[in-house]
Amino acid sequence: MTRHAIDLAGVDGRTPRVCFIGTACGDAPAVIRDFYDMAQEAGFHGSHLQLFPMPNIEDVRGHLLEQDVIWVWGGSVAGLLAMWELHGVDAALREAWEAGVVLTGVSAGSLCWHVGGTTDSFGPDLRPFTNGLGLLPWSNGVHYDSEEQRRPLFHKLVGDGVLPSGYATDDGVGVLYRGTEVAGAFTEVDGKGAYFVERSADGGVVETRLDVVRLR
Repeated sequence: MTRHAIDLAGVDGRTPRVCFIGTACGDAPAVIRDFYDMAQEAGFHGSHLQLFPMPNIEDVRGHLLEQDVIWVWGGSVAGLLAMWELHGVDAALREAWEAGVVLTGVSAGSLCWHVGGTTDSFGPDLRPFTNGLGLLPWSNGVHYDSEEQRRPLFHKLVGDGVLPSGYATDDGVGVLYRGTEVAGAFTEVDGKGAYFVERSADGGVVETRLDVVRLR
């Protein structure tokens, strides 16, 4: 999926620049090391932005605008959003997105771009959150096939109008947006799916499975 994001960035004639953001996992050193190991193996220029215990980059905005791809790791989406607002990363990411930088991520790193979704940031029982960055006017459902609370709660929140209609993905699947509209869905794992969930006229929900392209 990361290679596909780099392909979408359209880098030609130089080494792709990919910045890793691990705020949601507290900037865990082991995760950051793993990223650099992967970057070296994959042949792209890696960097990272950390906020704990203090920012490691003086000009966060400038650094993010220089990237081809920004890749956000999973963990606490509530903690991620709070720290980003505190340090102005949210505004810098919006500017990078508007400038054409490819934004990607997993779990919290997917949820954050949307209006909201379901999260375990507050404990093992899932709860809604509705203060995402809102770059995309949709809700987002992650871990759709691997955590049993995810699908029914996502349906309920969309049906009740707590969340807008949105896109959900099984683990290993990503949805591609161009601007704010979906332009495709992709999977690293055979048999996995992506779904559009919308509120019906009677207050229920309709879930539509999307066509998914297998990445090789």
